[in-house]
Amino acid sequence: MNPAARAVRRETSLGLTRAVHRSRALSRAGVSERLFTLAFSGLVYPQIWEDPEVDMEALALGPEDHVVAIASGSCNVLSYLTADPARISAVDLNGAHIALGRLKLAALARLPDHAAYLRFFGRADTPANVTAYDAAIAPHLDAASRAYWEARRLDGRRRIAAFSENIFRHGLLGRFIGTGHRLARLYGCDLSAVLGARDRAEQRSLFTAHVAPLFEKALVRWLIRRPASLYGLGIPPAQYTALARDRPGGMVDVLRHRLERLACDFDIGDNYFAWQAFGRGYAPGPDAALPPYLQARHFERLRERAGRVGYRQQSMTAFLVASPDASADAYVLLDAQDWMSDADLTALWTQITRTARPGARVIFRTAADERCLPGRVPEAILGAWDYAEAESRAAVARDRSAIYGGFHLYRLRAA
Repeated sequence: MNPAARAVRRETSLGLTRAVHRSRALSRAGVSERLFTLAFSGLVYPQIWEDPEVDMEALALGPEDHVVAIASGSCNVLSYLTADPARISAVDLNGAHIALGRLKLAALARLPDHAAYLRFFGRADTPANVTAYDAAIAPHLDAASRAYWEARRLDGRRRIAAFSENIFRHGLLGRFIGTGHRLARLYGCDLSAVLGARDRAEQRSLFTAHVAPLFEKALVRWLIRRPASLYGLGIPPAQYTALARDRPGGMVDVLRHRLERLACDFDIGDNYFAWQAFGRGYAPGPDAALPPYLQARHFERLRERAGRVGYRQQSMTAFLVASPDASADAYVLLDAQDWMSDADLTALWTQITRTARPGARVIFRTAADERCLPGRVPEAILGAWDYAEAESRAAVARDRSAIYGGFHLYRLRAA
């Protein structure tokens, strides 16, 4: 491993340790936290699992806005560019996610057209993508990201080869979904059958026949009740505990309910999240549902605006500490606050409040259907913000990813 790749890995490990570790190393909770950190240290999300259309509606981005967002797989960061904000600062503790975001930006500038970009990041399953990387992208990629994608895997191939093998089958989440499909086949269930539905009624019928029965199997129920088995969903131990309390039947009931929403509450043809879960990729064909950043109608504008996005491997709080007063308009926290202690939340919201411009908005999600801030962030800080409860409730109902219990929108109160 070259020095640049080692530095990325070291920063990832240190950042995750600070974010996740709360307990003594040899305690039961401490072992769980460290296992999660190990699992989370590589690529986790080839695709982000928050609906960017819901985000953009809540944020109401304008041409002068500076957005500060946790990067994750960067689908949403690049999709926000379709709303034409002035600037996006993307931060993430995970160096693999930073490398993925920078790869997408470099490809926007260097690939010849939308067809090549969609082939690379939407289909991601042909050797032509690796050829395009070597010829057009790699010479213009920053050293750390290039070192990441050209590092060797255990099979001897470079990491960039994942884009010739369906990148959505890679990463922690991709492997988790693949394991779910294999487990379903052992019980005679075909999760992909849902994708053949012609209407909502048939979606529910196919869910009942091919997905719901898995939650009655003793082995599946046993696995779901083990927090470590859900690390592939990016659920750390503290978040698992909150999520398990969200429904009377515990985590088994929670996962069944969320998958039912994903399979049944939105038209399959319009829901690329369902295609990822049940088909392990995006739908084929020219009319396939895709994230905004992969849609042909946005490609040229995104190429023109790509220079507005900057990436930093650090926490949201650390980035804001180094930012000037009144310097940001929109904050996207994903579900990171589910990981945080009261002290961490207070530090984060202190910096959000200091750096927020008049009219600033904050959005985030929670695994459970709960508000995670009241009683944990001092009222002297939280009192500067208005919680848009009705809009938040409506937004979570529209979120096609269907995996979160809560969506939350805060607006800075007028002085």
